Amino acid sequence: MAPDLAELLKLSGRGDQGAFSQLYDAVSPRVFGLAVRVVRDRAQAEEVTQEALLEIWRTASRFDPDRGSPLAWMLTIVHRKSVDRVRSAEASTRRDTSYHQQNQPVDHDATAEAAHASLEARRVRTALGSLTPVQREALELAYFGGYTHTEVAGLLDLPVGTAKTRIRDGLIRLRDTMGVGGA
Repeated sequence: MAPDLAELLKLSGRGDQGAFSQLYDAVSPRVFGLAVRVVRDRAQAEEVTQEALLEIWRTASRFDPDRGSPLAWMLTIVHRKSVDRVRSAEASTRRDTSYHQQNQPVDHDATAEAAHASLEARRVRTALGSLTPVQREALELAYFGGYTHTEVAGLLDLPVGTAKTRIRDGLIRLRDTMGVGGA
């Protein structure tokens, strides 16, 4: 037998948590289904469902059975929340698009950029050549290999402190060799 939604709403309006739990179990699949159809994103629909059911809990005492069915009243709340979410997302997209259109980067010379990158790469290779082999090995694992200090230590069979020291000393030597300002 289907629960009496009007009675559950009336009891929920008086703060009866058990009644709201029954109401939730009875209507949440339909509430979520409507939210998914309007919002078209399951994660967003889950949030809309939660917001709508919270509003239904808060405003259950306002339900008037003479003005319509309990399900229609609740689905109206869900539909309104869903449309609000879609409009908010569209406004956000319009703001982002407008911002990006107004803040387009200045065209650049790809050839000059490639030449600059090549010169920088040569400077880095030259600077790496100035490191001791143990410093270079530790730095290459950490920065080119993407390993953490602990992983570098494990790969090189060193204590973590020694690996950190080699990386730090290598970075200091690189900085000095490349003429980059240090801290």
